[in-house]
Amino acid sequence: MKPGFASAISLAMALTIAAADTVAQSAPVTTSRAAPSQVQNSMDAALDERQARDWGLRPEEWARYRQLMQGPLGIYSPNLDPLTALGIEARSYEERNRYAELQVQAESRRVNKTLAYQRAYDAAWKRLFPGQQRVNLPGAHAPGSGNKGSGRLAVFVKADCPPCEQRVRQLQAAGTSFDLYMVGSRQDDARIRQWAAQAGIDPGRVQARTITLNHDAGRWLSLGLPGELPAVVHEVNGQWQRQ
Repeated sequence: MKPGFASAISLAMALTIAAADTVAQSAPVTTSRAAPSQVQNSMDAALDERQARDWGLRPEEWARYRQLMQGPLGIYSPNLDPLTALGIEARSYEERNRYAELQVQAESRRVNKTLAYQRAYDAAWKRLFPGQQRVNLPGAHAPGSGNKGSGRLAVFVKADCPPCEQRVRQLQAAGTSFDLYMVGSRQDDARIRQWAAQAGIDPGRVQARTITLNHDAGRWLSLGLPGELPAVVHEVNGQWQRQ
């Protein structure tokens, strides 16, 4: 074979290989871009189903709750639980009753769990700190739930409030049993103990549970009662009223 002809063949082969590489590199690569979104959608659906089940709701009810919270209701009351939101926006008498019953059942379970843990907490406190005043856990004695029908007064106070201290002293001097709630305690046990000592609350009465010390945790606002603190309230036919 002549040298010139061989060179021509080699050049042609090189060009053919290069062209094949170019085609291979430029060929579109098919990837499954839908897979991550499908997985996320599946996870979201499973989470929604579990949350609906936790509240005793059907999936369509949970979807309506989420829709409601994206509207005016969610703007005015962003922290509403599903049962309250659906009950407020109920479309029929039957719906309203259903959500009310579900909420009563859920609240009963929550309070029972909290009280059970409060008893364990109290026992541990007696073992570890027998000489110190005990503070109740948030939710252990809530007006309208845990204290309903007990006949005890609920007394709401705040820091830097001389009238609050005076009212508590009056109640204690009269031998009245009451549950004290400190508004703005920031869940700080030391803060509420310091206030109790300043107000002259007898540690013996706290240990005997005739007076209990509690964090307000938003209860005062939830009662929706008018007026300033201090507030002494009691239950009348299922409703809490100022005394």
